[in-house]
Amino acid sequence: MQSNAATPEEYIAELADDRKEAISAIRKAINDNIDPGYKECMLYGGICWVVPHELYPPGYHCDPKLPLTFMGLGSQKNYLTVGAMCLYGEVDELEWFRNEWPKHSAKKLDMGKSCIRFKKLEDVPLDLIGQLASRTSPQRWIEIYERSRQEKVGHE
Repeated sequence: MQSNAATPEEYIAELADDRKEAISAIRKAINDNIDPGYKECMLYGGICWVVPHELYPPGYHCDPKLPLTFMGLGSQKNYLTVGAMCLYGEVDELEWFRNEWPKHSAKKLDMGKSCIRFKKLEDVPLDLIGQLASRTSPQRWIEIYERSRQEKVGHE
């Protein structure tokens, strides 16, 4: 569900009760663990954690007015989603996450390139999501992002 909410609190207030509880719990796990250099905001109709322009003035290459996104959280029609760009941009992180998943959840991992999907709060390994949020500093994320951009430019 894309939202026009201006704040994460407004976004959560719009959700059905079961989704409010789940999104709030996931948000707390991320906020309790993420590097304080990231900024929580609303982007793309959901909750995002970004590298603010103060730390990375170029912003997102497709729209430099936007900050560089690191993680996102949303409530879609059929699932909850945590987007972790570091899983798409860094092979070592993806391998770590896939290896850790069975240690934290009996559920099969439902994941796209960077989006992890959950049906209900009981399916979310909050401790693992918190660990994922804590593993990459904004400075490290900028390095990974810039390296990936250079690799793409080299192949074009």
